Amino acid sequence: EKRIHLKKDTPGKVYAKDITSDSQITVLNPDHPIATLDKNGKLDMEMIVRNGRGYVPAEKQEIEGESVQMIPVDSIFSPLEKVCYHIEKTRVGQSTDYDLLVMEMWTNGGITPEDGVAHAAKIVKDHMQIFINFDEEPEPVQPQIDEKKQKVLSNLSKSVEELELSVRSYNCLKNANIQTIAELVQKTDSEMLKTRNFGRKSLNEIKEILEDMGLHLGIKLEEDDLKQITQARKKKEVEADVEV
Repeated sequence: EKRIHLKKDTPGKVYAKDITSDSQITVLNPDHPIATLDKNGKLDMEMIVRNGRGYVPAEKQEIEGESVQMIPVDSIFSPLEKVCYHIEKTRVGQSTDYDLLVMEMWTNGGITPEDGVAHAAKIVKDHMQIFINFDEEPEPVQPQIDEKKQKVLSNLSKSVEELELSVRSYNCLKNANIQTIAELVQKTDSEMLKTRNFGRKSLNEIKEILEDMGLHLGIKLEEDDLKQITQARKKKEVEADVEV
């Protein structure tokens, strides 16, 4: 998840190329119009961008620290803009009764058309796999290992001691019975500030360290994530006992 900014106070059209962000963000359609400002118009926006799949309506968007100033919008994550096909007659050797499939695909630049076709074919193959052998038990689908998610879950299973916080911040977490990073990130800013002897300085310290780990406060963890975090923590405890 990243935050990008759009700020303009001159009259005229506002385009996607006016968005400012870090080097990790690339605007694929810089000439896409966003708004038009008159001579007195000003536009100052902060936008949240994240990876996703398919279509997500505005009401399903999960926004950390949601406020009245935050406007959720529909998201279309598909890199495909248009697809069409037609069938032509073709000749193979001396035979002229073959069909030729001609496909056309337009993307937004996020992937190539070749990759788009390959990915779509894989989805169809996976869905149709069950019909190949009716009498055989379908092989269980092995979940793909998301290395990025595994790294996040590994960090969440760590003890808050591993954050190397100042003595004051660590003692505040200890007094609040916050033992793991997973327990910590589920807290919001306001909840943390209600902790005894926990001030803004400690809050900023924790947020900076979490940001370096790709984490932040106010994360809503799913039940499956919590189970994996618990399993990872138990595994670490067993490994620690073996080392001792």
